[in-house]
Amino acid sequence: MIIVFLADIHGNANALEAVLKDIEERNVDKVFVLGDICYRGPEPQRSLDLVRELNTEVIKGNADEWVVRGVKQGEVPAQALELMNKERDWTLSQLDTESIDYLQSLPTELNIELEGVRIHAYHATPQSLFDIVPPDEPEESLIESQMVQEADIYVYAHIHKPYIRYTNGKCIINTGSVGLPFDGLNKASYAMVELNGNNYQTAVIRVEYDVEKVIDQFSGTDYPNKESMIKILKNAQV
Repeated sequence: MIIVFLADIHGNANALEAVLKDIEERNVDKVFVLGDICYRGPEPQRSLDLVRELNTEVIKGNADEWVVRGVKQGEVPAQALELMNKERDWTLSQLDTESIDYLQSLPTELNIELEGVRIHAYHATPQSLFDIVPPDEPEESLIESQMVQEADIYVYAHIHKPYIRYTNGKCIINTGSVGLPFDGLNKASYAMVELNGNNYQTAVIRVEYDVEKVIDQFSGTDYPNKESMIKILKNAQV
């Protein structure tokens, strides 16, 4: 059985389409979505529509929470707060009421057991939508922040830098970002787990998509921070 986890689409429907095509070609059995669907991309509504068409389990990310209620003081650097709320307001203006209600209603974690393998999935940490756990997090704090309940595999998103680590007898996977990678490789990223009885293998998949098309989409909008977003898309770095 093959399952995949994708996240951090950030309104980049073109990248999401490329990922979904790749997933289809791999004959994947199940897709899970770990949040940050709409905010900071040129196609919020289409991105959300594509996710909902999957008819699968979806959880909330910090950016989904921001779309619903705005960015609060202390959640981002003070100098970025006003601009990020302008970006949020633009995103909100592109979504219909049903979509906003959908984002508000999303749960914050998934507990999955398939073929005897237990998987705990969430956006940033089990306790928070906002905490940052980088790839080089020391083992002790990685265990403390991620392994709050018993599982075999822990999957999260949020940092836009994919990795797979084994520690304390467990596997920890970061999906990376579909629509806005930060690791210097401007290809969409998602995580795959192949289950075979109690055995499993894991992989991070990178998928090429038309970055220039998305840049052109941004250029044709009145998005409040499009110059910075175009730079991030080009360089896959913040």
